[in-house]
Amino acid sequence: MKEFEPYKKPTTSEKIVATIRIDIETLEEIDKLAGQIDVSRNELINQCIRYALDNLKNKETRGEKEND
Repeated sequence: MKEFEPYKKPTTSEKIVATIRIDIETLEEIDKLAGQIDVSRNELINQCIRYALDNLKNKETRGEKEND
């Protein structure tokens, strides 16, 4: 699995508002990292979600073959 590397990028895709509940400690960690790399909390969370989805061990759950 490739290592997660957050990055600063321009927002180009359409987004919708979604509400989630998150532990305070996790949010504090996200805010700290977002500040260190100068991206918004929202952008970092989106990158984390994308990374997690791209690196799921059981890709069959997403309808993908395991051999990619």
